[in-house]
Amino acid sequence: MQVLRADYALLPSGVARDVQIHVQDRQIVAVATGGAHAVNEIAIDGLVLPGMANVHSHAFQRAMAGLAEWDAGGRDNFWSWREAMYRFAERLDPQSQLAIARFLYVEMLKAGYTAVGEFHYLHNRPGGAPYAPAASMMEAIAQAAQETGIALTLLPTLYMQGGVDGRALNERQKRFGKSVSELLDMRTAMRDKTGVAQIGLALHSLRAVPPPAMREAIQSVEPTSPLHIHAAEQTGEIEEAQATLNARPVEWLLNEMHADQRWCLVHSTHINDAETASLAKSGAAAGLCPTTEGNLGDGIFPLEAYLASHGRLAIGGDSHVSVDPAEELKALEYSQRLTLRRRNVGASASEAHTAARLWSLAALGGAQALGLGAGAIVAGARADLVVIDTDHISLAGREDTALLDSYIFVAGKSAVRDVMVGGTWVVGDGRHALELEAAAAYRAAVTRILSD
Repeated sequence: MQVLRADYALLPSGVARDVQIHVQDRQIVAVATGGAHAVNEIAIDGLVLPGMANVHSHAFQRAMAGLAEWDAGGRDNFWSWREAMYRFAERLDPQSQLAIARFLYVEMLKAGYTAVGEFHYLHNRPGGAPYAPAASMMEAIAQAAQETGIALTLLPTLYMQGGVDGRALNERQKRFGKSVSELLDMRTAMRDKTGVAQIGLALHSLRAVPPPAMREAIQSVEPTSPLHIHAAEQTGEIEEAQATLNARPVEWLLNEMHADQRWCLVHSTHINDAETASLAKSGAAAGLCPTTEGNLGDGIFPLEAYLASHGRLAIGGDSHVSVDPAEELKALEYSQRLTLRRRNVGASASEAHTAARLWSLAALGGAQALGLGAGAIVAGARADLVVIDTDHISLAGREDTALLDSYIFVAGKSAVRDVMVGGTWVVGDGRHALELEAAAAYRAAVTRILSD
């Protein structure tokens, strides 16, 4: 057993001092404040946080971050970005997938993410021919997770059509296409792979999966399986859904799929008041990706109303223009401030500190969305912990919750010192054992891709 004694720790009740955390067999088995010192106790000079889940990752997009920052005559939007992404995806193979994901997962761990949900739809060769074995690209993701130590919830993604109206996949989209049976076979092959902590199911979107196939896939997986879907990211998607299904996307998912705590509705950006209240009531998590949503010009999620209705939230890096949970939470809060023209929108009557409330909610909601028993420093939770360096220059003179405020809103990932995943330290003193090797392989892979 490891007995950690932290100067500070974020507990469900808030930031506490002198906290003992007992870790055994990958779990937290006891938490106490104060008390007698234990033999072989490990002193943690810093602020300990529950690990953060990155619930929405397209790992391959890390390598194209920054490559679509130009405008073709004032017409650039999400859909033009998507075409650039499709072109980039055509250049990838399992070897480059491994190099990109491994480097990204090292980055995530060093930034304070302890788990990742890989929303994986890059299944086939360019043009649609399958790999042999069919799950080769997913196997690369699992290998990257195993080598780096991050907790992976693999989300094999169903992608069958080019729009809500049922039109066929275009030539570039054929790389993503699988039937329900093909996807489920691949999912079965990945279930017990080393590196896969949990396996769920993703339905790309209402644009890409017809309702009968959606129902068939859901009914074919375990009743506890995490279920993820892109929803209401763009107004164009809403218009398509209304024209074909006579309902808005989130409205349809709540009413027809009965989305509940198993579900993570990624983005949910353009939801009306009724959908906001219903989504909160459902127990599903809203998977928010603020830096990507800002980069793509998606829009702003109605956070204040959602939290007022006790909605559950999680955060994701999505296209990985940022790899930093602090930056995601800061971007989320700042978008609300700009919209409402006031400060500390994410705070509440019970928690006046925005950073503490948002980190606690996102950590717990993220663990729920990925099907991992983590997200809080409590007995029985998975031992996923992040240590913030309270000697960081931007935290000088701070105490208690002010430390967390300055980490989220000022220092960010530069203040992350140590990271534990499932009871094992994977980052120490800001370093990961694989970082140099992973960076070299990533650099070589990306250079090769961009030279083709």
